[in-house]
Amino acid sequence: MNWSEKTILITGGTGSFGRQLTSLLMADYQPKKIIIFSRDEMKQFTMRAEGFDAANIRYFIGDVRDKERLYRAFYDVDIVVHAAAMKQVPCAEYNPFEAIKTNVIGAANVIDAAIDCGVQQVIALSTDKAAFPFKILGALEMAAPSPRMIRKSPKPYAACATTVKTAPPANTIFMAQPLSWTTRMPQFSMQN
Repeated sequence: MNWSEKTILITGGTGSFGRQLTSLLMADYQPKKIIIFSRDEMKQFTMRAEGFDAANIRYFIGDVRDKERLYRAFYDVDIVVHAAAMKQVPCAEYNPFEAIKTNVIGAANVIDAAIDCGVQQVIALSTDKAAFPFKILGALEMAAPSPRMIRKSPKPYAACATTVKTAPPANTIFMAQPLSWTTRMPQFSMQN
């Protein structure tokens, strides 16, 4: 896959993973366009001010809970990296319905929009909390729709999906398809 010819949208793009991925993509591939999709206007402003202001980086205010906004954002996008989620256990425990709206319904919205907009590939992030959930956050990650559902779509232009699991040690990514461990993020994206 030639990343320099792709338009990549990152949900939760102003978060720690999104920022790091944007930095690595810009340094190694210079994609045609990177769209930072985030609901946080201040984080987008800060990202721009910290140097993420190249001509091929666009900022898009939106929330994965808003399916119509995702449809608008996914127009002419080749790859979606879905990193938007509530990730803090205390916050999810205190606000379980908000966590469900973001982590479960938001993931379903991303999948639906990707299918309907003809996105080629969806890469979804999760954490090791989903393996043996004993708190609500792990249960939500386990319950979130799998991007593999895209492959079951009757639509002929359905996207190819990959699930990414983050796990210890720090900055290590586990790929569910195909199985491999890697410590440098761009390497995971080179596999289909």
